[in-house]
Amino acid sequence: MNETARWRAEVFVSLRPGVNDPQGLAVRDGLRRLGYEEVEDVRVGRYVQVWLRAPDVETAERCVAAMCEQLLANPVVEHYRFSIEPA
Repeated sequence: MNETARWRAEVFVSLRPGVNDPQGLAVRDGLRRLGYEEVEDVRVGRYVQVWLRAPDVETAERCVAAMCEQLLANPVVEHYRFSIEPA
């Protein structure tokens, strides 16, 4: 049986520039109403943690990238980045 390590991935998903962000606009307007008039723009994204088993970090990275492409992000309108560390 192959030894596998446990990894934790932190995935950050954000909208691509130029894509409308209604949630960001609502947050910006809310901050301005609270008196933070210096706020010019807000973009809202997602943060996802994933724990997985893989024999090495390269395999874990390939797996998480595939997860992002297939489910965690919509590559048409979103960017993603992730980091992986031993769990």
